Amino acid sequence: MLLTACDSQTVYYHYRHTSLNGWERNDTLSFLTEPIKQSGHYAEELTLRTTANYPFMSLQLVVVQKILPSQEQRTDTLNCSLIDAKGNTKGKGISHYQYHFPLATLPLREGDRLYIAIRHDMKREMLPGVSDIGIKISKEDTSRASRAHEVSAGINAQEDEEQERESP
Repeated sequence: MLLTACDSQTVYYHYRHTSLNGWERNDTLSFLTEPIKQSGHYAEELTLRTTANYPFMSLQLVVVQKILPSQEQRTDTLNCSLIDAKGNTKGKGISHYQYHFPLATLPLREGDRLYIAIRHDMKREMLPGVSDIGIKISKEDTSRASRAHEVSAGINAQEDEEQERESP
């Protein structure tokens, strides 16, 4: 199932379900994007849904990403903190809790595809209470970054002018 978002910058947003019996350690969830249509920097976000049956305060995940066709690969370990110090869930929801964790920002070229494989790295072989793992990929808005740089440059130029006027 492919979900599209209202945000025109989102190029991929997809979930994989885990078994109702629990997520086995050797059960890898994989994602494969369509070819990227426009070169640029893309921000990745891991999304997670749990139930009240999840027994831990955090979830450790191993995320392997491969850019195709270049075969460039990176592996990350993501520690997802789910419960705060007071014992309250950090997620949103009632019976299922939704979480969002930034993953990486990658430079991708037109035609590149991403293969992403995710598995849990918890001590339990069978992990109850994790219902879905998702990946969201959005193209970064370079015009916003460019405008921020222009504003910053303008402020620095103004400060330089003020310092020149004050110096003897």
